[in-house]
Amino acid sequence: MAQIGSDIRRLLRRDAGRLVAYPAPQPLEDFARAVGVDPRDVLKLDQNENPYGCSPGVIEALRTYNWYHVYPDPLHRVLRERLSLYAGAPAEQIVVGNGSDELIELILHLFVEPGDRVISAGPTFGYYATAALAVGADYHVVERGPRFEIEPERIVAAVNDRTKVCFVASPNNPTGNATPVEVIRRLLALDIVVVVDEAYFEFCGRTALDLLEAGPENLIVLRTFSKWAGLAGLRLGYGVFPASLVPVALSLKPPYSVSQAAEVAGLASLNDLVYLQSNLERILTERRRLQDGLAATGYLKPYPSDANFLLCDLVGKAAAQVQTALAARAILVRRYNSPRLENSLRISVGRPEQTDRLLTALQEIF
Repeated sequence: MAQIGSDIRRLLRRDAGRLVAYPAPQPLEDFARAVGVDPRDVLKLDQNENPYGCSPGVIEALRTYNWYHVYPDPLHRVLRERLSLYAGAPAEQIVVGNGSDELIELILHLFVEPGDRVISAGPTFGYYATAALAVGADYHVVERGPRFEIEPERIVAAVNDRTKVCFVASPNNPTGNATPVEVIRRLLALDIVVVVDEAYFEFCGRTALDLLEAGPENLIVLRTFSKWAGLAGLRLGYGVFPASLVPVALSLKPPYSVSQAAEVAGLASLNDLVYLQSNLERILTERRRLQDGLAATGYLKPYPSDANFLLCDLVGKAAAQVQTALAARAILVRRYNSPRLENSLRISVGRPEQTDRLLTALQEIF
């Protein structure tokens, strides 16, 4: 018997050493303090947040709501009905989560046992790896094509008799390109669960949800309120699941993981679609201007994007040097160390005045 006070790590799961924490960005206040500016003067273009924030209706709804002392409805019946109208999917097939991250975890807990294979096409959203390794999966990344497109034959070749799940981010983060429906359809022919993560759907309008009309039992579509609705800090997402999976998904999901505040904010967002759509149009207009401005620097090569950010290769310059120089000017952008992105930056689309500040800084650096 171990002595009291002995190293508790001996009780850890044997695979705990393989776990990889999702990289946590520096808190905004800490960064502002480090560069000597007010947090409101930081130009935050590193996490694809909505530069216009949430709907004013959300702020008012949160201010006037009077039932925070009561547990939320664990089935989120009212929100699911509203989401059904918005997404065009049956309410009984919708599962609400604490951001789409919780739903990614839920899917893996539903299907994956230690040693089962989970596939994605990289470079892609880093949380797939974090969540897959947490359930003991054999996480396998298939390389994307020269334009970061998914080449289905590579997915097919990676599928073995223990493959359970394939994640497809569309539009993909961090490359920005959407995956054609024809590719999704081909993946659905495999005997695996295909999860299409549409976190940036509202910026391109292309979706795999239409495929549900044919009734595939292995398609799950995920979405979030973080980007288009400006609710990243409140954590609200949803997934459209095969009807047969919803009861078991709800039995596994924590009943109160989505707060009253998040649900109130989600409903208020769905009640103010005209306002939010106008902000989406502004972002799409600014995306075009930002792409042109980045290309005009002569050392940034932006890829076309279907999302609210642009991935740029650096030409003749070092991405780390540019990122550091921008940070000294209180401008945050995202840099990666993953294969094919070692000398790339991902830049979120901001407001016009924020684009002006960024482009001026990029010209001053060189």
